[in-house]
Amino acid sequence: MVAPGVPYWRLSAFYLFYFATLGALIPYWGLYLSSLNFGPRAIGTLMAILMLTKIIAPNIWGWIADKRGNRLAIIRLAAFLSICAFAGIFFTDSFWGLALVLATFGFFWNAALPQFEVITLNCLGEHSHRYTWVRLWGSVGFILAVVALGYLLEHYGVALLPSIVLLLAVGIWFASLIAPKVGEVELPLQKEPLLRVLKQPTVIAFFVACALMQASHGPYYAFYSIYLDDFGYSRGLIGQLWALGVVSEVVLFLVMHRLFQHYPLRRLFLLCFGLTAVRWVLVAFFVDQLPVLIAAQLLHAASFGIYHAVAIQLVHRFFTGRLQGRGQALYSSLSFGAGGAAGSLAGGYLWDGLGGQSTYLVSALLSGVALLICWRWLRPGEVPVAGELRSGC
Repeated sequence: MVAPGVPYWRLSAFYLFYFATLGALIPYWGLYLSSLNFGPRAIGTLMAILMLTKIIAPNIWGWIADKRGNRLAIIRLAAFLSICAFAGIFFTDSFWGLALVLATFGFFWNAALPQFEVITLNCLGEHSHRYTWVRLWGSVGFILAVVALGYLLEHYGVALLPSIVLLLAVGIWFASLIAPKVGEVELPLQKEPLLRVLKQPTVIAFFVACALMQASHGPYYAFYSIYLDDFGYSRGLIGQLWALGVVSEVVLFLVMHRLFQHYPLRRLFLLCFGLTAVRWVLVAFFVDQLPVLIAAQLLHAASFGIYHAVAIQLVHRFFTGRLQGRGQALYSSLSFGAGGAAGSLAGGYLWDGLGGQSTYLVSALLSGVALLICWRWLRPGEVPVAGELRSGC
């Protein structure tokens, strides 16, 4: 139990299904597109479209949620419409048809998570450092999906993937129906406090570093499975390697609250960027060495686990009160959206022109640049509080 009165399982169920869906899409969608005879550039572009929706969707839905206050109704609507949108995948296999389906699906699917993060953090209240105990069930969902699908796709073919994704999207909607409703009221929108926060050098450095971090992950999300497949790894083993990375993330989430108590957020952020650069160098040079590849996957505990846990805490600190929804939306759109899309899109062209090894070395360089930016400009204590935190389940 995270804390008395916190609806732990009703919060965790949403993360379980949401990231199980991600566990079906990210590792295997590239293989599905490859089975439709799309090349690296087309695959990178289609993956980028899904991530590009994170730039627009979270901010539109975050603005609506901050204005109206009824986040849960918005989450439920977005989850239902994402099901309707993804069903279109069964009626097209053309590039532009898939692009339209992914863009529409992503617009609704990517709207839900940032607003649910606000609900979770408000429910936790003064126990927000325990966020990772709720969020770890998302990692569990990712693991279950990626391992199960590794074997299913190996035995029944990758054509099964769209049906699985649709079922998991239905699970997200059902989880939203049982989620706790946070007491919120309609709050007036005032631009000045938000702009005041966004003008701070620390906040600018934070968002730039996050975008670079996710750009470095673009080739990993779009091409890692293809990379391993080219080197003769079975789809079952590919699924296990993806799962191993997320298992390390789960272990990290279990102890993250202790790290928060002993180490400053800035130091943890610098650590995760440095270890991420090491990870991509190992993937670039030692893809044919399974023990080294396993070590690289264990570094997912840093490249996503530490990174995301610290980033959520910083966003929660930078954007308070009526700015919470838009703060989480900006984090999602600028990092996972703009950064992830740029990484996938550029990764497709780099992969096609230079190959996998050079592409992952560019990823390492991006992580290194993010490290330097945070070292020079990230000073969390210098950002003024823009409003009061409203909480309670």
